[in-house]
Amino acid sequence: MGTNIGEILELRATGLAALSGKIIAVDAYNMLYQFLSIIRQPDGTPLKDSSGRVTSHLSGLIYRTTNLMAKGMKLVFVFDGKPSILKREVIRARAERRAEAKRRWTEAEVPEEALKYAKASARIEPGMVEEAKELLGYLGIPCVQAPSEGEAQAAFMVQRGDAEIVATQDYDSLLFGAPVMVRNLSAPRRGVKPEIAVLEEVIKTLGITREELVEIAILVGTDFNPGVKGIGARRALKLIKKYHSIDNLIAESVIDADAGIENYELIRDMFLHPEVDSTYELKWREPDEAKIKEFLCERHDFSEERVNKALERIKNHKKIQQLSIEHWL
Repeated sequence: MGTNIGEILELRATGLAALSGKIIAVDAYNMLYQFLSIIRQPDGTPLKDSSGRVTSHLSGLIYRTTNLMAKGMKLVFVFDGKPSILKREVIRARAERRAEAKRRWTEAEVPEEALKYAKASARIEPGMVEEAKELLGYLGIPCVQAPSEGEAQAAFMVQRGDAEIVATQDYDSLLFGAPVMVRNLSAPRRGVKPEIAVLEEVIKTLGITREELVEIAILVGTDFNPGVKGIGARRALKLIKKYHSIDNLIAESVIDADAGIENYELIRDMFLHPEVDSTYELKWREPDEAKIKEFLCERHDFSEERVNKALERIKNHKKIQQLSIEHWL
């Protein structure tokens, strides 16, 4: 879910062609949730193989990920590690919302309502992450395991220069210090274009610092706290531009310290100094077509014809690249 500060941010539309050649650190859990939520049948049922195992996440990875690869992007998937104890309440609340959505889905009589609640009930089941990593490995895409927050790890990788952009739907990556982020990278709906946010441009336009952006997010609410009731992003921006910090807001009795920001100092430190791993290795390899087809077609009943077409897109892109290189030699 992340923090709801989108209304004060000015993102600029871009296209997949503009991202060609870029190394993109993908927030893996975020993208898997997208696939599990959206890739469904009209009645809301996720895609499944003949054994009843959900395959929506695998469908998204093979068809949409190969499309991005065919556009020239070098992807690295970054997976969440152990969640912070401060996230426990958010995780519990999300589980309750998904359970309620699942109940409404089963009771819905109108197809549109059933699909809406089905999407809201999506969750990553045990084993799905391992399946995703296995398929990504066969595709030659590196995976990085974060010690805690995947977006923090991805932001660190861009700061370090090992990647150039963080791909996620949430704005937390900016709070973690990602220099550049892109939304809607794997958007399934026509007309929905990728959007870029550049941290330096964001803070300059708003007239604040990154530290103050973190303060704004805490006031609005993050994955680690509910935020102050009645304070949205625009009001939070005005307050922080005037008082500069939550400490000053409390000192001036503008807000109470126990009004949804009880652990604000810990949360602030988590965003500004997140736990990350610097020992990762990034190695891209050629896709293993035999392994991909064995995994998808034989084990999960995917159409071999469709899988071949997805792999062909990658090969065609490489051919075009090679011809272009030879042209200039």
